Amino acid sequence: MTILTLASSSSIRAKLLRNAGLDFEVKPARIDEASITESLRSEGATPHDIADALAEHKALRTANRDPTALVLGCDQLLECEGQLYQKPETPEDALRQLSELRGKTHRLHTAAVLFAQRQPVWRHVSTPRLTMRTCSDGFLERYVADNWDNIRHCVGCYQIEGPGIRLFSRIEGDLFAIQGLPLLELLSILIQRKDIPG
Repeated sequence: MTILTLASSSSIRAKLLRNAGLDFEVKPARIDEASITESLRSEGATPHDIADALAEHKALRTANRDPTALVLGCDQLLECEGQLYQKPETPEDALRQLSELRGKTHRLHTAAVLFAQRQPVWRHVSTPRLTMRTCSDGFLERYVADNWDNIRHCVGCYQIEGPGIRLFSRIEGDLFAIQGLPLLELLSILIQRKDIPG
């Protein structure tokens, strides 16, 4: 029996849920993330609040298609020195982003919002901090060339569960949240609500 609908096309989030033994279906939500982000930034919203709002928009969009579903919306924003980074559009864009992030500490704002009967019943934002090594230009160029197919859908242009871990000298925070989902907190609320045994 399906207990959860994931409003995301992220293969990593799906893998985390599958590895945790959850029965779920995937119904990605299409929203205009750029417009929502721009509007919220103009109102002075923090990256934490923007990530939360984007996750809520995705959950609501999918919940409106199936009012009886338990829907999980997620989003992740990368913030470094006041700048927000999006998923790279090209290998050149990925290389530029990584060049700007090297030698610095950035934050990943990872948000999850759970909807039941088209209403938010739980939300969580985790903010890990990651410090990137001062990598050489040649290393970054090889990294992007070798891993483009895997990093093109990742904010920050890395996957710490793969070769991307070599980019970092220090990581503080929840490894699941870095991968895109505050899994432990999600499992806790699902157990508390009696959606899953525990």
